[in-house]
Amino acid sequence: MLSADDVLQQYRKGQRDFGGAQLQGINLSLADLSHIHLHRANLSQALLHGADLICAQATRADFTQAKLIGVNLDGADCSSSIFCSALLSQASLAGTCFYKADLSKAILNYCFLQGADLRYANLTGANLSQANLSGADLYGATLKMVDLASAILQDTILPDGQVSRSSE
Repeated sequence: MLSADDVLQQYRKGQRDFGGAQLQGINLSLADLSHIHLHRANLSQALLHGADLICAQATRADFTQAKLIGVNLDGADCSSSIFCSALLSQASLAGTCFYKADLSKAILNYCFLQGADLRYANLTGANLSQANLSGADLYGATLKMVDLASAILQDTILPDGQVSRSSE
């Protein structure tokens, strides 16, 4: 298992591929890790508050119960990743791909999800209150028991394929 110092040191030396790495519980809060490759990495219970993960490749990664308050995952590919019970409040997730991702019971309140790809994602029990989902694609997504209080759904593609024209 790599330590936070190991990851940061290797990243500074140009290493970007941490695919399959065992990073459970690691603290990489506020780290600049843009364009990092985390395919199939285990980041369960990791602390990534305020981290910069712009354009990260995190397909099939495990972020179960990770703490990602204020993380920037703009343009990242998180297809088929697991974010069960993850804390993503105030995260910037514009254009992020969550295709077939498991976001069940995730806390996504106050998130910026403009243009995010949430097709076929599992959002059961997720909290999306106050989130901006403008232009997001939720086609085929599971939205059972989801909190969408005061969420912005302007031009959002809903699970049934219809486009929401309202701002809330």
